[in-house]
Amino acid sequence: MIQKLTLPNVLEYSPESYEVLPLENFKIMDNAAIEYGLDIPIMMEHAGYQLAKFVYQMANRPNRVVIGVGPGNNGGGGLVAARRLQGWGIETSLHIISDNGNSFMQEHLSRSIKFGVSTSPEWDADVFIDAYLGFSQRLPLDEKFERVVKHVNRLDSLKISLDLPTGIGDKELMILPDAVLTLAAPKTVLTDIRNISPVFIADIGIPFSIYRMFGFTKPLPFESDGFIQWI
Repeated sequence: MIQKLTLPNVLEYSPESYEVLPLENFKIMDNAAIEYGLDIPIMMEHAGYQLAKFVYQMANRPNRVVIGVGPGNNGGGGLVAARRLQGWGIETSLHIISDNGNSFMQEHLSRSIKFGVSTSPEWDADVFIDAYLGFSQRLPLDEKFERVVKHVNRLDSLKISLDLPTGIGDKELMILPDAVLTLAAPKTVLTDIRNISPVFIADIGIPFSIYRMFGFTKPLPFESDGFIQWI
């Protein structure tokens, strides 16, 4: 197994310095970003690239990665990460829990397969990425997600959740990650999670003028390498 590492030289973020936002604000943020020309495929591409880079650094270049992909935009980020990691020479496979994704998802899936990503998951991988469900998930989870949460929590892999852990809010049926990479800004729903798993924030290209709409008085310091740890 790989050694579980923290990111080197990552900047830290304290809630006294910046805002922490409720989930409902992120739909507004997405819609505002679209007005700037940052459409959903572009934001998926940014999220997936940051996720791939995060996994590469956190796991000190793993040999094998498996990514759990759901039907929404979070799954799209996972597919982009799969393509990136495979392109960097890391054996990457997918566990697709639903094939009913939108056209953007289908395009990202097609690209990742062309890059050599397998759709037969290698469950004994060094890293498992939870990209099943994002901030639109609702409880209770569907039975197929309940089964996969139980399975993932038994894995001896480094587990990383994209944006939010699948099943967040359910003490009995939530993926328990070793780290969370959330997107754009810290989320109130992750306040307790960060006491058990480190939470990092990734830049997905949202302009500062949109952050101002939510009370931010200065830009998040993403310029170092794109990640901030929420302490």
